[in-house]
Amino acid sequence: MEQFIRFADKLSAWFGKAFAWCVLVMTLGVGYEVFVRYVLNAPTVWAFDLTYMMYGTMFMMAGAYTLSRDGHVRGDFVYRLWKPATQAKIELVLYFFFFFPGVLALIFAGWKYAGRSWRYLEVSVMSPANIPIYQFKSVIIAAGVLLTIQGIAEVFRCILTIRRGAWPERESDVEELEAVLQKEGIAALRHGSEAVDVVTPKVERS
Repeated sequence: MEQFIRFADKLSAWFGKAFAWCVLVMTLGVGYEVFVRYVLNAPTVWAFDLTYMMYGTMFMMAGAYTLSRDGHVRGDFVYRLWKPATQAKIELVLYFFFFFPGVLALIFAGWKYAGRSWRYLEVSVMSPANIPIYQFKSVIIAAGVLLTIQGIAEVFRCILTIRRGAWPERESDVEELEAVLQKEGIAALRHGSEAVDVVTPKVERS
């Protein structure tokens, strides 16, 4: 199980980091559009298509990578109070009842969606440039497959946690500033991200 977890984490990380370069392409496209639109008064007909295709691709392909780093949003105001074994049991149930059905639906719907798009070589209707978009519809299937593989790894993590009573260590290559500050013991963040308490000391007058 641990070997599969490592494989899934590395696979998700490779795809996540590879498609992270989409943000650079998107930034260059938007920057170019702003320049030619407002300086040269000659807007492009393709920049909008480029922007949403790059952002959508990056968003979809980063899903499994984010899951491997436990980076998805979680409403954990109760979850954080449970023991790791209890957390793992709840997550195990939720993966089978919600995660896998949702991801499998994504794959099957994406297959149908992408197949229809490839059949008539769909182009964008959002601009007069007629940019081909059928290839980007395939990203839906790829994202679903990656999420399935990573989801299996997360199930294995839950099983190991139930057995051992502690979550296995995750690979971490990026960390939010808040987490870094909390590790360094910054008192202002002691109550988490929802509230920051500022205490003003009282001055006693004699």
